Amino acid sequence: MTVVHVRNLTVAVGDHEMVSGVSFTLAAGEVTALVGESGSGKTTAALALLGDHPTRARVSGQVEVAGVAVDSDHPPRPGLVGYLPQHPAAALNPVRRIGPVLHEIARRHVRADTRANRRRLVRARVLEALRRAQLPDGERLLRRYPHQLSGGQQQRVVLAHELVGQPRVVVADEPTTGQDAVTRGRLIEELRAVAAQGIAVLLLTHDLDLVRALAHQVLVMNAGGIVESGPAREVLSAPRHGYTKRLIAAHSEPAAEEVAVEVGRPLLTVRGMTAGHGRVDTLHGVSLDIRADDRLAVVGRSGSGKTTLARCIAGLHPHRTGEIRLADAVLPPRLRRRSRDQLARIQYVFQDARASFNEFVPVLDQIARTAERLRGASGAQARARAVEGMARLGVPESDARRLPGSLSGGELQRAALVRASLSDPDVLICDEITSGLDALTQADLLDVLRQLHRDTDCALVVITHDLGVVTGLANRVLIMHDGEIVEQGPATGVLASPTHPAAVELVEAATRIATRSPAT
Repeated sequence: MTVVHVRNLTVAVGDHEMVSGVSFTLAAGEVTALVGESGSGKTTAALALLGDHPTRARVSGQVEVAGVAVDSDHPPRPGLVGYLPQHPAAALNPVRRIGPVLHEIARRHVRADTRANRRRLVRARVLEALRRAQLPDGERLLRRYPHQLSGGQQQRVVLAHELVGQPRVVVADEPTTGQDAVTRGRLIEELRAVAAQGIAVLLLTHDLDLVRALAHQVLVMNAGGIVESGPAREVLSAPRHGYTKRLIAAHSEPAAEEVAVEVGRPLLTVRGMTAGHGRVDTLHGVSLDIRADDRLAVVGRSGSGKTTLARCIAGLHPHRTGEIRLADAVLPPRLRRRSRDQLARIQYVFQDARASFNEFVPVLDQIARTAERLRGASGAQARARAVEGMARLGVPESDARRLPGSLSGGELQRAALVRASLSDPDVLICDEITSGLDALTQADLLDVLRQLHRDTDCALVVITHDLGVVTGLANRVLIMHDGEIVEQGPATGVLASPTHPAAVELVEAATRIATRSPAT
């Protein structure tokens, strides 16, 4: 049964068509994956199901959900279309408990002849939604605040918000972004269970392993149009369009390279480091060495301590005990107590490149500022180095002179890397910088990192959930679990024959997702 009809949808802002003549259908009980690189029009097309369009957009075409026309003036009835945002925490009110919010949503959808009956029906609707969202023991969560839930629990609570309204369609926007392989596997089962309830699921994703494991149908978007569509098994195994072929080829994982064990003097050492948040320790006596030729991947489940370790090394989070040495000098725990030279020698590139730039200052000026402040370059010298660095990574000066809002996510990530490299660092830390990027952009970014490593001789420390990044970039890998380093060594050896149960679980979960056959 077809639940959604989209016919010749075109969305334009100014002279730019964000979506061009798109048509597709969604069937009840099926998962349809909408894939394509950043800026291809996926989100704009999907939000049309909610009657949501960009400001000042001109919209033509027709969207029908459950037989009812939908547009910005006539959005679907509340609860008909559910939407799962990329970051579930952003959809939860941090100062309200889970239960009252769910009950408030349920009251919008429940009618009864008496207050007592309505309270009973509302409670039953809430508990049923929690069960359908794979939270069978969800009643014990109702008095908790969002920060008291794990990332996976937050995501399932947001799903319960939508299921309370008994939707016919659920739009899931990049649900696996920044999640480890074990959590991704659980999410696959959650979305499969939603579809089994007769709900049409529209999955917006860059994760082709997720598409392979979950989707029945695939729509491939490029430059605002659908360039290929069909059953997932056919599209992924025998793509016809050139863009689809490039997208799938970019997702193919190269083998991790063999590397000799380095016995020279470490560039940076961490010894017995403990750190935490509030009264809770999240790192427990961590020790490691980083050498100049390292491309070190730090891997582990969410909450394992990866980012806390990286932020402690960079001085962004003070450690409680232990020490960090750069060459012969002990680094102060806090950033503001480090010298200008120490700041320059360890640089940090954040996951959200856009948030790391001032939206009112041209990107080129912000990049050049690093060389001025940390390496004493003149304004002209710094700008020349910034222009050269951006051009080397494929971003022309005309684009670099724009404000951050005018650049794509991939361009801003390149700009963040150039900005960090202008301080001539000894250690460059990249925190989940490939998260949420499509396969083509991710492959380009890994090439950029390899090039920076070759050109600057700095050690790379890459924080990631994605074992594909490990195989494509790292020569060493370090596995973290519950705030401890549980396994480390050459990438080929650790990934081929993990020994610690946490490492085995991660590798096996990633393998299961990658080798699942498309849904039928």
